[in-house]
Amino acid sequence: MTAERSRPYPLGVTLVEGGANVAVYSERADKVVVSIFDHRGREKQTVLTERTGHVFHGFVPGLTAGTRHGLRVHGPWDPANGLRFSPAKVLLPPRSRAVTGSWDNTQAVFGHQLGRPRRRSDTNGARHVALGVAVDRQEFDWGDHERPHTPLSETIIYELHVKGFTKLMEWVPEEFRGSYAGLAHPAAVEYLKNLGVTAVELLPIHQFVQDAHLLEKGLRNYWGYNSIGFFAPHNEYAATGDTGHQVDEFKGMVKALHAAGIEVILDVVYNHTAEGNDLGPTYSYKGIDNPSYYRLVEGDAAHYFDTTGTGNSVNVSHPAALQLIMDSLRYWVEDMHIDGFRFDLATTLTRQGGDASLHSAFLTLIQQDPTLAEVKLIAEPWDVAGYQLGGFPADWSEWNGKFRDDVRDFWRGTPGVLSTLSQRVLGSPDIYEDSRRAPLSSVNFVTAHDGFTLADLTSYEEKHNEANGEDNRDGESDNRSRNYGAEGPTDDEAINALRIRQRKNFLATVLLSAGVPMILGGDEIGRTQQGNNNAYCQDNEISWFDWENADWDLHRFTTELIRLRRTEPALRPEWYRHAPEVGGPDTVQIVRTDGEPFGDDDWGDPEARSIGFVLRHEDADAFLLLFNAAGNGVDFTLPASDGQPWELALSSDPELTVAADAPNVILGETSFALLRSRRSDENQGVDGDDHRDE
Repeated sequence: MTAERSRPYPLGVTLVEGGANVAVYSERADKVVVSIFDHRGREKQTVLTERTGHVFHGFVPGLTAGTRHGLRVHGPWDPANGLRFSPAKVLLPPRSRAVTGSWDNTQAVFGHQLGRPRRRSDTNGARHVALGVAVDRQEFDWGDHERPHTPLSETIIYELHVKGFTKLMEWVPEEFRGSYAGLAHPAAVEYLKNLGVTAVELLPIHQFVQDAHLLEKGLRNYWGYNSIGFFAPHNEYAATGDTGHQVDEFKGMVKALHAAGIEVILDVVYNHTAEGNDLGPTYSYKGIDNPSYYRLVEGDAAHYFDTTGTGNSVNVSHPAALQLIMDSLRYWVEDMHIDGFRFDLATTLTRQGGDASLHSAFLTLIQQDPTLAEVKLIAEPWDVAGYQLGGFPADWSEWNGKFRDDVRDFWRGTPGVLSTLSQRVLGSPDIYEDSRRAPLSSVNFVTAHDGFTLADLTSYEEKHNEANGEDNRDGESDNRSRNYGAEGPTDDEAINALRIRQRKNFLATVLLSAGVPMILGGDEIGRTQQGNNNAYCQDNEISWFDWENADWDLHRFTTELIRLRRTEPALRPEWYRHAPEVGGPDTVQIVRTDGEPFGDDDWGDPEARSIGFVLRHEDADAFLLLFNAAGNGVDFTLPASDGQPWELALSSDPELTVAADAPNVILGETSFALLRSRRSDENQGVDGDDHRDE
């Protein structure tokens, strides 16, 4: 290929014989230069001499697989009008498939952001910046790989951190711990497979940047919500190196998880980048075409319109920014074989002007894209400017923050929440049915990475974020948590027993409610963050899984809950109906403690703490789910069963027994129970062990 034959599409680096075709979008730049760096940091520059529309393109000789490269973009330095060009700065190409190195944010390498750019090179021999690495996209051998294609109705999500999951896992060789290779190790995969989850939702793995203010405190960005490279797997999670090897290592991880029937969902951060506000650093987009990639304040282009709380918002009203996001999504599906995405602060992505819109260009593009039609789409339906739960299209699911809050309130004994609790268990029809959306629209969770772990939710009433270096001012103060008599660890057996019951109650509520259940990784083994509810900067033992002190009894309990949900149709309804004649295989009846249906007047009792759900699926076993959040035992009259007598399937009450043909059961304080009625004599005894808590 010659310069005369270069192409404006595809954008980014396309390897060809002897070099690469490079295409870069910039509406306002005067000149774009590609800089190649050898292993000593010596630079060779090639000007992209062609321009088609707003795309600079050209043939760059010597840019082959493994070559480190960056961009120098020429144009005016005029921050007042939103222009921040500085050819002295080497920029990360936006579509880099791999990134090598990192920005040394402890050095004053971006001080020019506060004024006119310095005229010297900011690379210092490319030692203090991250560079793109050219990658051969056809190199990896997927073999006979197949995607699991797990239906949403059968999906159980496990939110985990690539590094934290295996960093202390002794069954994984030390050189692989905390990496993509560690998560791909047979011991790690087997753990997830035996637990029974069907999908892992990985905290951000797009290339992100370490925050200068954290590094100055001796801390690090652990969660990764500081993205800069939407096409590159984060290089620090690679055991095999960062000169392109991380791409194959990531693919190997996906391949290993898929072989075990486990899907991979990415938590993606397209709403903002690591470049921050007008005082923040320039790594890439600011120096390439600031007004195209970021929303600027109308009438004050020196500043950024921010609905993310991070300093900037990606300009989803501009075609270039939208194309970047869509090309990234397709790349992760087509090349990396990803099964779905959870969109961080997704509401920001629907704001073309100031308001969120169901008919935004972003949602419209997603809707019509055939590549994304078969993957799971999950929204975090809020940003700092608004709450949009229930406002996404029918083929999306949403993190249901109301489920989290109402379930926490119910089990901690908040008065007057029985009615809302029933809505959450039924798949939140109060949120979704008016728009004819199914319970599968709701991703049900009680804990996630942001906030207390399950162990801490039941051990602390106050946040304890002193390790974050902000005098405990950061993090949410209203956690809807209880310590049950002692703040933090205690030797009091009664308190510990109650905490364990509550953990089981929460897990059961998530895993037995209609919708898509999500559990926070480590909750099943009692992982604690020592009361820290904002551990975003704790890349250490506070956040890493403590396998040595795992609660294996809780793990066995969680595994059994997951097994029941996966094997019993009545426990994973796609639609609940209150009467069989309405149509559909799944029905539900809500009953009081006397076994009778709830009436309209029953919901008004602020002191009501107990409720039952009769869950049925045609031609399958029926189940009776009993909740008692009262501080005393409650006598439940058992409703008539359709088949065999009610028998105990699982409970958090270690004293609970269910006698044959018993007319009632006494469920202990702050406990749940799941009873089963088998549909015929021939099924009696099949999978019928007594699984009550010992």
